[in-house]
Amino acid sequence: MQDHTEHINLINRFYTAFQARDAQGMIACYHDDIRFSDPVFPALEGAQVGHMWTMLCARGKDLTLTFDQVQADEQQGSAHWEATYTFSGSGRKVHNVIDARFGFSEGKIILHTDHFDLWRWSRMALGVPGICLGWTPLVKNKIRKTAATGLDQWIAKQDKAA
Repeated sequence: MQDHTEHINLINRFYTAFQARDAQGMIACYHDDIRFSDPVFPALEGAQVGHMWTMLCARGKDLTLTFDQVQADEQQGSAHWEATYTFSGSGRKVHNVIDARFGFSEGKIILHTDHFDLWRWSRMALGVPGICLGWTPLVKNKIRKTAATGLDQWIAKQDKAA
């Protein structure tokens, strides 16, 4: 069984790779059966998770990221991270504040859940529409659907190129 130090190091490796926009380094921290969720991508599994990070790292040309408050024990861990980037859909600057929770299996991250305020994000990313309607289920669902479609298109493009 791994001790908590190895899990703390695993989380640190994940975010250090993310800071370098190294999606393969991030994916290497994940178990093959990874499950990921956040307010935009509520239910990704396995290879979908890796594709999401690959897409976000490739598109995040001006992405900067900080992380801290990394904690872990044998079963679970957590971290706080903040990302600043230009949202490609609007060209607007976003500063997203995220709290992450992790579950571990076989020395890898098997469960990753990011929590952030989607309405706060939509106000920055979408401007007036996000301010006025970003809290509504209609806009939240539109954000999720647009993100899912973008990910599906990314995966199809990668599969075609392979």
